Amino acid sequence: MTGYKAVLCGCGAMAKGWLRALAGNPLLKSSIEIVGLVDLDRGTAEALAQEFGLTDAAVGMNLPAMLEATRPQLVFDVVIPAARRAVVSAALAHGCHVLSEKPMATSLDEARDLLDLARKAGRIHAVVQNRRFISGVRRMKRLVESGAIGDLTAVHCDFFLAPHFGGFRDEMQNVLLLDMAIHTFDAARFVSGKVPLSVYCVETNPAGSWYAHGAAANAIFKLSDDAVFTYRGSWCAEGRRTSWESEWRLVGANGMLTWDGEDTFEVTVSGHEPGLLHGARSLPMPEASNEAETQGHASVLLDFIHAIDTGSEPETIGHDNIKSLSMVFGAIESARTGLAVDLSAQGQNP
Repeated sequence: MTGYKAVLCGCGAMAKGWLRALAGNPLLKSSIEIVGLVDLDRGTAEALAQEFGLTDAAVGMNLPAMLEATRPQLVFDVVIPAARRAVVSAALAHGCHVLSEKPMATSLDEARDLLDLARKAGRIHAVVQNRRFISGVRRMKRLVESGAIGDLTAVHCDFFLAPHFGGFRDEMQNVLLLDMAIHTFDAARFVSGKVPLSVYCVETNPAGSWYAHGAAANAIFKLSDDAVFTYRGSWCAEGRRTSWESEWRLVGANGMLTWDGEDTFEVTVSGHEPGLLHGARSLPMPEASNEAETQGHASVLLDFIHAIDTGSEPETIGHDNIKSLSMVFGAIESARTGLAVDLSAQGQNP
């Protein structure tokens, strides 16, 4: 792998996951040098540099000035969503490839603008959808593609947790859909291989919620090939939780796959019992085809660097990730209006 200099912009808690991934993977550690840390709070950037031993990295509060001083090839964008456009625009203007936290943008118009800027700059702008780079999601994708359960007709996901984050999420509008559901939406699009066509969504902020808005949502997506994807979620559901990866049920023409989002998979197809119900028989669950693609943040970063090295596209490049973002904004629009939303009109095919 080629050696690259990188500036990390946004030095809060999320940045630690990025730096741990960079330090924990030998290929990434040897090929990427963090030359600058930028945050609106200089003390936060200094503390992060100290914690991760980045004593040679410059620290600052102004991204354009840092880019001028350090001349990196890469910018890692870990800022809050409201600051994303300014950070990505500045990085592209300085000729940098950019890897951003999700969501890609705070609106589809903003996302389209960033796609246009990346295209004009001739640089890669990709998004960290680290949840699709985990073993469970890769294994589901492989099972679907094997045809073991027949043509996929439905994907059903449940997500019920109660994290007390504090900070900016407590004040966000559409907090579940915009900040978390995109992980499941993106994974469902990836696993199914289907194109989302429309969505109907009901969004609520349940009694007892400590969020300002939209801590729960129920969405139904119509997919290509007459398939459906349903999502039921809450970020203020105290009690017995689901996995952070959601609980999954994939329904095919010949059988089903269930995954608890953690360690338990069950693949079943029709049995041979006579009568009303034919019962079920179990099939083995395949392993991931490539373990290097199951390391979360590290796999996203490796995919990003590989694309730059080879002139290819990373899996989560902006013009693909906007399709997952359009699912989010389509659901938000449906919740606002009470009507189903055509995703082609929302930018599903930008």
